[in-house]
Amino acid sequence: MSRTSDLTDGQWARIQPLLPSSDGRRVRPFRDDRRGVEGIIYRYRSRIAWRDVPAEFGLWQTI
Repeated sequence: MSRTSDLTDGQWARIQPLLPSSDGRRVRPFRDDRRGVEGIIYRYRSRIAWRDVPAEFGLWQTI
């Protein structure tokens, strides 16, 4: 696994149906859920502050 990829495709397939869906929304669809979930996992594994999460996971305020 790389630094920014903690979930396997099988694990993601189990988690994805549990997340909110943007289907049927008239406004902008949700962003990439996997990147946000992996950002949360990275933050808790490395025990860093939210502001120190690497930029490849997106803005720290939106993870």
